[in-house]
Amino acid sequence: MSSRSAAPPPRRPVGTVTRGTTNPNRLRRMDRWIAATHGPVLRRSQAPVAVDLGYGAAPWTAVELLARLREVAPRVRVVGIEIEPARVAGAKPYEREGLGFRHGGFEVPLEGGVRPALIRAANVLRQYDEEQVAAVWERLCGRLAPDGLLVEGTCDEIGRRHVWVALGPEGARTVTFATRLGSLERPSDLAERLPKALIHRNVPGEPVHAFLRDFDRAWAAAAPYASYGARQRWIRTARALAADWPLADGPGRWRQGELTVRWEALRPAG
Repeated sequence: MSSRSAAPPPRRPVGTVTRGTTNPNRLRRMDRWIAATHGPVLRRSQAPVAVDLGYGAAPWTAVELLARLREVAPRVRVVGIEIEPARVAGAKPYEREGLGFRHGGFEVPLEGGVRPALIRAANVLRQYDEEQVAAVWERLCGRLAPDGLLVEGTCDEIGRRHVWVALGPEGARTVTFATRLGSLERPSDLAERLPKALIHRNVPGEPVHAFLRDFDRAWAAAAPYASYGARQRWIRTARALAADWPLADGPGRWRQGELTVRWEALRPAG
């Protein structure tokens, strides 16, 4: 028997395998928002790393994230992390300068213990129980660089409707609603894409339910502006909401079909 100590077995990735469904260009709205709001932080870093956590059965979202972030931060590097080994193997042929793929989960295994400037987790927590979300958020936020950002949310299959939470190392900051305005009948249609932390809270007595109610009312009141286009109606709706809700953005983002609210205003009751 060798006197050497046996090497410890590799740690099992934290999390469970997702369905893995994905489509090219599905996360464009989230990526556009990240580039606009987090781009300055990425540019300031000498070697920023962005993680596409749970990219799915195909690597399209990681490939697209690199292209979109490099428009605002040329030094950024993207690492796609998947808990399913076969998906990592399938993504390896797409590796190139600035883009790599690794096997892992919520522990976010990066070489040298690097802390990422960005973790994007889209459509990952959808299958988890609401009670598990806080622990996952805490784990992921604990992996961030001091000025890092976690973006966690859900979208439909082709990226027309998307809602995400942005978190820093200290926790949740904002909730963003984003949509292709031409497809929107009323803002509460976005409720089906609420992140897991909020989707079961869309009931009377909960802040997110009150917000979506007011969102619909403001949208209805802005109906006369529809003659100028859905964008102008959305902007008018946002201006009305800002009187009662702490919005964190302005017309520049509203024009993109986005609206961002401070987390504390939508935080689940109880």
